[in-house]
Amino acid sequence: MQKVRPKKNLGQHFLTDLNIAKRIADTVDACPDLPILEIGPGMGVLTQFLVTKGREVKAVEIDSESVAYLHENYPALRDNVIGEDFLRMDLGRLFDGRRFVLTGNYPYDISSQIFFKMLDNKELIPCCTGMIQREVAQRMAAAPGSKTYGILSVLIQAWYDVEYLFTVDEGVFNPPPKVKSAVIRMTRNGVKDLGCDEQLFKRLVKTVFNQRRKMLRVSIRQMFDKDHQPEASFFTTGLMTRRPEQLTIEEFVALTNDVEKWLR
Repeated sequence: MQKVRPKKNLGQHFLTDLNIAKRIADTVDACPDLPILEIGPGMGVLTQFLVTKGREVKAVEIDSESVAYLHENYPALRDNVIGEDFLRMDLGRLFDGRRFVLTGNYPYDISSQIFFKMLDNKELIPCCTGMIQREVAQRMAAAPGSKTYGILSVLIQAWYDVEYLFTVDEGVFNPPPKVKSAVIRMTRNGVKDLGCDEQLFKRLVKTVFNQRRKMLRVSIRQMFDKDHQPEASFFTTGLMTRRPEQLTIEEFVALTNDVEKWLR
């Protein structure tokens, strides 16, 4: 079967450098023994190294042409190549409820959605590795005070330790993307409970970062309606004169608890 034609509407940029593919595959070694789910295998450049790990490997691919290619070239994986949309899948059924490692050369245009789904299934996914757009990787790994510290940074780092592993240049893809890429690894930290309402935490983080240039005393007012208004003193604390990128995760947790008191 001839090679798969990259499709622009699917954001396909096929990795062509086998050395880099092996380096990406080796990132799953930090979470040994667990089965592996690869997203967007394309023509299997990463898959060929994952199947040597001695673990169960499944691959989810939305492109029917790529699925046909994988069936022909990786017959041993035939029953484990899933022709579905990862974002719509019930991840609990993939490995009969067992935990697994998530990896892949992720489509750039939906990488954030993939990681939000990972967060929704964090008890199933203790480790996630793979390649994404460099700017997204930098945001995910950013520390408080950084210009790139934002929604992804806080929501992911609340539950995972994030490692920016290495940068990948544009020339090792077909077709070459217009941006550099990066390989990351996320490993579940020891947090079992944030210590606040998780849904309110997410809402607060998104609310204040959507107005990241404003002080918290301005942006956080959107959290309240006319029936739930805090006392004026709530907006005069030292924290309220800061901007969201200056807050640690622990401070976001504390702020969430403070906000919740006035929403009851």
